[in-house]
Amino acid sequence: MDFPRIREDITAPGSRANGAVGLAIGTFNRIFSRKILYAVILVLGLISSSGNLRKPEGLLSDADIWWHIADARMLFATHHFIYVEPYSFTVAGERWVNPEWLSEIPFWLGYRTVGLAGIYLVTALGLCANILFVYWRCYWKTQYVVPAFWASVLAVPLMTVNAGPRTILFAYLAMSAEMAILEAAERGKTSLLFLLPPLFCVWINLHGSWAAGLGMLALYILCGVFTFDQGVFQQQAFSSKDRNRLLLVLIASTAALFINPYGWRLIWNPFDMLLNQKLVIALVEEWQPLSLGSALGRVAFGAIVLMIVVNCIRSRKWKLYELAFILLSWFFAFNHQRFTFLAVVVITPLLAGDLARSFFSKPESQTIPAMNALFVVGTVCAFIYFFPANIALQRYLEAEYPLRSIASIQPSWRTFNEDKLGGMMDLNSKSTYLDTRLDTFEHHGEFADYLQTQYSREPFDLLDKYHIDHILIPAKWPFSYLLEHSSGWRVEMREGTGINAYVLFAKDPSAVGEKIQCGAISTVDRH
Repeated sequence: MDFPRIREDITAPGSRANGAVGLAIGTFNRIFSRKILYAVILVLGLISSSGNLRKPEGLLSDADIWWHIADARMLFATHHFIYVEPYSFTVAGERWVNPEWLSEIPFWLGYRTVGLAGIYLVTALGLCANILFVYWRCYWKTQYVVPAFWASVLAVPLMTVNAGPRTILFAYLAMSAEMAILEAAERGKTSLLFLLPPLFCVWINLHGSWAAGLGMLALYILCGVFTFDQGVFQQQAFSSKDRNRLLLVLIASTAALFINPYGWRLIWNPFDMLLNQKLVIALVEEWQPLSLGSALGRVAFGAIVLMIVVNCIRSRKWKLYELAFILLSWFFAFNHQRFTFLAVVVITPLLAGDLARSFFSKPESQTIPAMNALFVVGTVCAFIYFFPANIALQRYLEAEYPLRSIASIQPSWRTFNEDKLGGMMDLNSKSTYLDTRLDTFEHHGEFADYLQTQYSREPFDLLDKYHIDHILIPAKWPFSYLLEHSSGWRVEMREGTGINAYVLFAKDPSAVGEKIQCGAISTVDRH
């Protein structure tokens, strides 16, 4: 029997085909909404404004990344954590704590998998994850995409202070996660607070900035202990149930800090930095105060002024913890410029809320998903096209570091080196005088001696103190000039040009050299 064929009109309302097409179009429109367009613009802006991502040679000049990779390589090779100094001959065997061991692993995996391009990729992904997390929190704070976008735009230049292959990128993701949990608790999702203890368990193994996060949590609890209603401030005290929950979370988060391979020593590490590492904090650039005369300082000042202006246009009631978070974050940022990134993570959603209240209270205009999709695809293609190749990155590396000189260093040598070269020497398994893990070398006095030698203050006595027989330093150093004019030392190799020119010196034990100390010249037998 022949059955009649029924033709379905795909244009008819309610037909299966029409429903499938409608579902596909709806899904496409949701994916390529204004939110995704603005997210891609933020990522593009961050990559464009970050010198290290725009010019990969700057990325490879970061001296810390090489010993971070060497640490992770050793962890994977030996399956044991590093408990004693593994690289230098000056403090070899001394106790050492690696506070960033977990955040070193992604850089090592990227480097091992795709070479130098892997470092670039991990850095780009870490930075993009940070700006997108902040943007997402801004959106949930306001439920408006436009103020969330513009607040995040202001955050982009302030994030460039750590826009390099830095382990702290993962720590700022942890800080953003903590802020997101507290913001969700303010919206009534208090059960999410129990995510904080496992977060701190991970965070302490990522970076020492967990201490700031725990301080923020304690400050949040303290501000909610009492009710305060005065002027623009309105803070309701926590109920006994909420207060007990928060105290339990604080205690559990503190206890979770001990789940690490170094015990209490890892917990002490950030406090040791603040209390016992005066030279590092005084001399390292990123620990210097934020100057209002710098571009970074002007952007920070503009963010503060903007927050004040929008609250003058349409004021609101402030909770005490919000004011405390803002003041503490900006205090950290202006005291040490590296913490402008921290200020961005904490403050940007609050600024987005203020912008939404003052300027974006009307419904947002429609967008064109097809144009958004075209822009997103174009941006992804451009990123892939301009992604640096390993060959180009290797050329940058060879121009930045004296790789041939480092390769020539023998295991028996005691080589005095510039601190910038220490990490690369660690990666190449060459024994160093010091590297940029300056905390270790400040504790034992090697960093202070290094500075005296660098500026030619009794340098030969210090070289004798450490039994130095080879020296690898920049040609521009005054000490390099002294060595070239001392008969006790000879030039073994010259490498590089301009500011990246280096000289490798070798000691001549049979020579009678001139000992030049602070302008005085005397003849001594250099054995």
